[in-house]
Amino acid sequence: MKQRTLLREASITGKSLHTGEEVTLTLKPAPENHGILFRRTDLYGKPEVKPLVENVTELVRNTTISSGHAKIHTIEHVLSALTGCGVDNAVVEMNASEPPILDGSAKLFVNLVQEAEPVDQEAEREYLEITEPLSVTSGNRSLIVLPYDGLRITCTSADDRGIHTQHLSIDIDTETYISQIAPSRTFTIYEDIEELLKLGKIQGGSLDSAIVIKGDKILSKEPLRFQDEFVRHKILDIIGDMTLLGKPIRAHIIAVRPGHYLNTELAKKILESKEKKKTEAPKASDKTDKVSKAVVLPTESYMDVRRILDTLPHRYPFVLVDRVLEINEEGTQIRALKNVTINEPFFQGHFPGRPVMPGVLQVEAMAQTAGILMLRRTSSEGKVAFFMSCDKVKFRQAVEPGDQLVIDVEITKVRGNKIAQAKGQCKVGDKVVSSAELMFTIVDASDE
Repeated sequence: MKQRTLLREASITGKSLHTGEEVTLTLKPAPENHGILFRRTDLYGKPEVKPLVENVTELVRNTTISSGHAKIHTIEHVLSALTGCGVDNAVVEMNASEPPILDGSAKLFVNLVQEAEPVDQEAEREYLEITEPLSVTSGNRSLIVLPYDGLRITCTSADDRGIHTQHLSIDIDTETYISQIAPSRTFTIYEDIEELLKLGKIQGGSLDSAIVIKGDKILSKEPLRFQDEFVRHKILDIIGDMTLLGKPIRAHIIAVRPGHYLNTELAKKILESKEKKKTEAPKASDKTDKVSKAVVLPTESYMDVRRILDTLPHRYPFVLVDRVLEINEEGTQIRALKNVTINEPFFQGHFPGRPVMPGVLQVEAMAQTAGILMLRRTSSEGKVAFFMSCDKVKFRQAVEPGDQLVIDVEITKVRGNKIAQAKGQCKVGDKVVSSAELMFTIVDASDE
């Protein structure tokens, strides 16, 4: 795919959200491989600042970048619109420190981009490819990035009281962004307004430029544009903040209660991971190190998801064990956990309007759990557990979004450390929802 810039200049004027100043913003074309650049025309020398992770200086309810004495506040909506419309190279000129807030969404910035008319350039676009899972957390907030051929964002948004919890999983392309994400407006909790004013924020805020949530009521000049407008705006912000990577990203981003700080932390972690791979010299022991990570140690009785990913060959969207809670000393019994959320991809088709976890995936969760246990019992270096068959399968109760599967598996027979039989069951609370007898074999990972 070719890089894109703008055919002509286009301007818009409005009031800034936090400073309350009147500001004129102008989008201008830029050459190939230029990237996006902000320019302050109101300051001497017209200083320029690139929206990159290393230039981020403040993340309190907005994303701020700085270079020398020049600061640009609240850049996320402009960046989101440019990225969402597929613009790689552009200059954003402003005669103040902050873009206009307009209606609180990216819709009017998208209109401005379309007025300036995106056009293809000769150079090919370079993408930042995600090759391994990465995550950042802060309390009950988290962001995970996974390899994906495209850009998909799965987001859960919730206020501290859990009144307005919303979920959305969506593949982002230009058409989808313009129609489904860009119109969503920024929002705030009514009780936060006084504190923000004390911090010198939202001087230009009003119900024309934001949605205010007061208890279970929505205060705005117009009705909600989407039933789940809040989570859509969180996705809008993620797209804007990922522009700080300097290249468009190909990934599946899974976000739970994201914000500008956590978005930027994820961008930092992605760049650090890429830099680390560049600087690490290949070692003869790399293959051995990789294999040794896959060994389930006899002393391990608990495993988090990172160790599970080290052990199992499965990857998204087919990893069906989130945590190993307990393995007995004899290595014959294991208890594991699978959190079932509405973000699971199979819920989109199984079934629309009545999401139920497929029974076959519950059996697969038992099989993966049994595989972990078998790899611990045997000499597991360079080995993979293959599921062979199942018998006496029973499904007793539907498993729905929000349920937590507790998976219990017991090895009942082992033949020469190669073939094993096991009994498994899945529980939700104190009720057994499914059970099965399983058979699997241990093979070399290099076997075809």
